[in-house]
Amino acid sequence: MIGIFDSGMGGLTVLKAIKEEMPSIDVLYFGDTKNAPYGSRSREELTALTIKAIQLLRSRGSRSIVSACNSVSASMTVSLFDTFSISSAQSRQHGAEQPEHLIEMVGPTVSYFRESTARLLLCATQATIDSHMYQNAFEMIGKSVDAFAIPELAGAIEAGSNEEKIERTIRAALEAATEQGMSVQNYDVLILACTHYPLVTPVFQKMLGKGVLVFDPAIAVAERVKKQLWPREMADGKMTFLLSQDSEPFRAFAAKLFPGSAYTIEVVS
Repeated sequence: MIGIFDSGMGGLTVLKAIKEEMPSIDVLYFGDTKNAPYGSRSREELTALTIKAIQLLRSRGSRSIVSACNSVSASMTVSLFDTFSISSAQSRQHGAEQPEHLIEMVGPTVSYFRESTARLLLCATQATIDSHMYQNAFEMIGKSVDAFAIPELAGAIEAGSNEEKIERTIRAALEAATEQGMSVQNYDVLILACTHYPLVTPVFQKMLGKGVLVFDPAIAVAERVKKQLWPREMADGKMTFLLSQDSEPFRAFAAKLFPGSAYTIEVVS
């Protein structure tokens, strides 16, 4: 059984992509709805929340874990696991044993564009942008990416805000990016580097038009999961959702993304 965690329901986009690649995989998903969104939290807070999530998933039997939160990747804890295969002093301090496999968002996404010549623009939470995780990773493979934050968008999506508010939030961020010399029409691809953002992909596409590809990193992560975990994690296709606080928007999106699928939702303290 693999474990997936996110600050809330954004990681459902990653889960959906993984299930499309590997329908028979058993999944335990933790949505930290009580502490969402993560995008404005400090690195120290993100690290503590990451370790707590890993602990929970490990205690419930997950041997392989996917961090479906870009802000968590920005905290470096997960990236250090993924890159160096070590347990950090902080993880030991918090009592979290290193998983056998841990996959985060940044590495698979950057690798996906290794051979691409597309002009890349990236949007994410403030924490992810400020960390320069993506910018530095792209630079390491000889590519450049421009990036801008969309403040409050993840929180608005998590709260179940209507399309009008979502559109206003995105438009304001695009206008601010244009003022900084990042007009979206000058790029070929917009990377949605927050797992909440793909939940409103139609709004992005409506505002950008057909000339810009909106890319969901869940595609790259699902490919990485399949490459690393198939067939060892094949099972019965069960899905269990753990929430740190009950959320009607989460339940609604789960029902929308997985119609007809059997799953259970449990609220944990």
